[in-house]
Amino acid sequence: MDISSKGFIFFLQVLILSSVSAVTNTINSTQRISDGETLVSSGGTFELGFFSPGNSTNRYIGMWHRNLASRIIIWVANREVPIRNTTNVFLTVTEPGILVLINETDNITIWSSNTSRTVQNPIAQSLDSGNLVVRDMNDDRPENFLWQSFDYPTDTYLPGMRMGWNFVTGLEVYLRSWRSNDDPAPGDISYHLDPTGYPQLLLNRGDDDVVYRIGPWNGVRFSGSPNAIEDPTYNLSFVMNENELQYWENSLSSSVFSRITVNQSGVAHRWTWVDRRGWVAYINMPVDLCDTYASCGPYGICNVGNSPPCGCLDRFVPRVLNDWLRTDWTSGCIRRTNLSCGGDVFRRYSGIKLPDVRFSWHNVSMTIQECRAECLRNCSCTAYTQLDISRRSGCLIWYTDLIDIRSFSPNGQDIYIRLASSESDSEGKNRTVLIASLASVIGVVLIGLVLFLCIWKRKNYTKIRGGLQDGSHKKDSELPLFDLSTILKATNNFSFNNKLGEGGFGPVYKGILEGGQEIAVKRLSKNSMQGLDELKNEVVFIAKLQHRNLVRLLGCCIQEEENKTKSMLLDWEKRFNIINGVARGLLYLHQDSRLRIIHRDLKASNVLLDSEMNPKISDFGMARSFVGNETQAKTHRVVGTYGYMSPEYAVDGLFSVKSDVFSFGVLVLEIVSGKRNRGFSHIDHNLNLLGHAWTLYKEDRPLDLVDASLGNSFYFSEVVRSVHVALLCVQQNPKDRPSMSSVVMMLGNEDVLLPQSKQPGFFNERDVLADHGSTSTNAPTSTNEMSITMPEGR
Repeated sequence: MDISSKGFIFFLQVLILSSVSAVTNTINSTQRISDGETLVSSGGTFELGFFSPGNSTNRYIGMWHRNLASRIIIWVANREVPIRNTTNVFLTVTEPGILVLINETDNITIWSSNTSRTVQNPIAQSLDSGNLVVRDMNDDRPENFLWQSFDYPTDTYLPGMRMGWNFVTGLEVYLRSWRSNDDPAPGDISYHLDPTGYPQLLLNRGDDDVVYRIGPWNGVRFSGSPNAIEDPTYNLSFVMNENELQYWENSLSSSVFSRITVNQSGVAHRWTWVDRRGWVAYINMPVDLCDTYASCGPYGICNVGNSPPCGCLDRFVPRVLNDWLRTDWTSGCIRRTNLSCGGDVFRRYSGIKLPDVRFSWHNVSMTIQECRAECLRNCSCTAYTQLDISRRSGCLIWYTDLIDIRSFSPNGQDIYIRLASSESDSEGKNRTVLIASLASVIGVVLIGLVLFLCIWKRKNYTKIRGGLQDGSHKKDSELPLFDLSTILKATNNFSFNNKLGEGGFGPVYKGILEGGQEIAVKRLSKNSMQGLDELKNEVVFIAKLQHRNLVRLLGCCIQEEENKTKSMLLDWEKRFNIINGVARGLLYLHQDSRLRIIHRDLKASNVLLDSEMNPKISDFGMARSFVGNETQAKTHRVVGTYGYMSPEYAVDGLFSVKSDVFSFGVLVLEIVSGKRNRGFSHIDHNLNLLGHAWTLYKEDRPLDLVDASLGNSFYFSEVVRSVHVALLCVQQNPKDRPSMSSVVMMLGNEDVLLPQSKQPGFFNERDVLADHGSTSTNAPTSTNEMSITMPEGR
């Protein structure tokens, strides 16, 4: 309700207002809260007052936990209308029952609440739940509140707050991120209980762009929630009828403080306060690649334990095979046998996150048998499932393609998908005929397969040889082509003992030519999702670029996975030499070479070491060149290795020289600590390596990061400077990261004063023991760290 037109009435009222002179949890129409004064809940849990966010000097009215060491704002009143000067600005409640923030000097209402009814003795009260309410002084029943902040949250959910819809009043309660850490105005990210089709939780960017879908309510929880196991600190309630659609958490212990927030990066966090550690994020959403909405397309299933993570559901095949070979899965899959409507069957798929339900139909009273019959009667029905897994009742039916499926074993659910009758496993007669037919022709098939493979391999060998020698590639590449017999002899027939590692192309082997020259042989795997184009790309770049810290495919690659004792070979002097060498190599790529090159896959396994432990940057299969004044680009095909990719590249496909700078920072922290960023674990927290290094940096304990194998045999100042520079490189905002020329200067000059580092990108806590699912009908799991590609999330 806009009451700015009643400014004159307010002006008369404020002449008799008195300031709050003592700690209180209520104010009436004769009292006010000015800057420097606060309203404290009766139990002392929450406090309301003026504050300035981040580095801003603007003032706002907000709420925070009172007795916790870290002041985190949980609610903001005037989030869209900042106050420049708080002189003669105060908060009060008017006699109709409206909370107002007034500028007395200019006789302006800065912000106000609303109400549909009036009372004679209104008060504003701060509750121990974190809810700010306006009510009649003599009526504290929640159903009779005139207004409450829980109906208008900002970026934070607190236990007891009801998320969702009141269909009678049209009010939706949802979260919206801050615009930035310095500006609480509404940002782009919102967190909704979506009523379309069947209720599910969605994390959106803008109005319609889904970032992450938690999934539909299944009677116990939201089915795609990462915390499927019952949490001992709260329980969930859910109500759905013609008047309301809401869910809320009930806290089971008043001593546990928890909250859910959404930030401007598109991530939702569940936080819990832990003494001596502060706010700990024990759940992040999205969690991994498979949480990216619709990343595998219709009828595709994502399994984070597989490489590549996307595959087709059993009995389905890629819709556009060439897209899948290029690791673009967004086109999804189709049934390998078309439906015929009459005589179709249903196949059960278990342990999955249910597909998007925005275009579904449901009936809460049907049995699963009735649900099947209903789906079978309608030729447009694509799948069905049981609605309420606790009561084993209800029916949920899809009438469109199934989108956003992931493996979610063992906490996933069953879904029954419509298939052609020929795909039925229950057709014993057909199976017998099929087996007999296969037995009679198996010899012919094997012979045909052998011939096909021979022809295919010969054609591809000719194609690759010709491709590397044709046109511009022949002009650019001066590398000789070896006979296969020479390579086989050098690598002892690709002996397992000669294997150095494995990347996106396939395995890499150590070899020795007849003259004694050591070589690294990269063998293109038939299962690789990279192929001729990437191979030609790397050959061209290597041929064009010449630098002492860029690879010429000489030397050996030492990875952490090989042998822990090999870390003893790398004393601090060698490690610091590697750090500086990689920095100079990147500087050459970014600035001093004929082309401005973005490597896009800088990581430990792509830095080879020669016999003197000098670093050589390798693997230019993912590299991209810029010309002229180009400094950044965007791609729909994100390539690289998680743990090294910068936030703007992994999330939005934006890459620049600052993307490589981020990867370099991660690499430096790994070299100093002897630990990998991905899979890093610590007894005191669940932070990744970046978060651990950042915590030690803030606590002025950077030397605690040093690899234990070094003992005390290192230069303290070099270690401290290396960690500091690394943290500057991995800052969230690309503009805050230094250029490689600055990095080289900072590493090599102890007189250079380093700026303070800001929080790194991908600074998060995660459950390292979380089960991401294990069922798949596709590629096997690989324990090797591999370069990966993924489509940009829609």
